[in-house]
Amino acid sequence: SKGLEKILLLPKALDLDRPKRSRTAFAKWQLDALETTFCSHPYLVGEQRTLLARRLGLSETQIKVWYQNRRTKQRK
Repeated sequence: SKGLEKILLLPKALDLDRPKRSRTAFAKWQLDALETTFCSHPYLVGEQRTLLARRLGLSETQIKVWYQNRRTKQRK
């Protein structure tokens, strides 16, 4: 009423116009290396994550998310 316009702002995570990112398909050798590293170090930080990402040809974010998902899987 009074000529005011309400605008609904969505967080970036809910940006419906943005195309969905495709799922990362890890190679078997990458998964083997991730599992081996996870067994000895369930938490990676800083330089450890950087080195592993470079060695596997993945981004640090991919390593971080894989570790988060793997820890969740372990709890179940």
